[in-house]
Amino acid sequence: MKEITINPQQIAACGLYCGACKKFLNGKCPGCKENEKASWCKIRKCCQEKDLHTCAECDKDVKECMIHNNFVGKIFAFLFNSDRAACIRYIRENGEDAFAEKMAKDQQMTMKRE
Repeated sequence: MKEITINPQQIAACGLYCGACKKFLNGKCPGCKENEKASWCKIRKCCQEKDLHTCAECDKDVKECMIHNNFVGKIFAFLFNSDRAACIRYIRENGEDAFAEKMAKDQQMTMKRE
């Protein structure tokens, strides 16, 4: 298994940190940006169409965005106690480098809901 490292390129479009994901670390997933099987992800597609690295670069408020707050995302948030909107806010306020550092330090792929 790979080691969790600080790498802003491993931030998924939705704000998850692929660099701390078990599938990524075990070599079973190339991460959001390289995963051609993730064509179902509307967030990834939206960011690609707008040439954005993550939703943090978008002008829309992530809480108001219906693409980011879709049904699949709500189920993911419930199952994994994930707050992807908090991840996007953190990236906007602190930058991708700081977010990658925080997630690597915390060994988490997402910020937890409070």
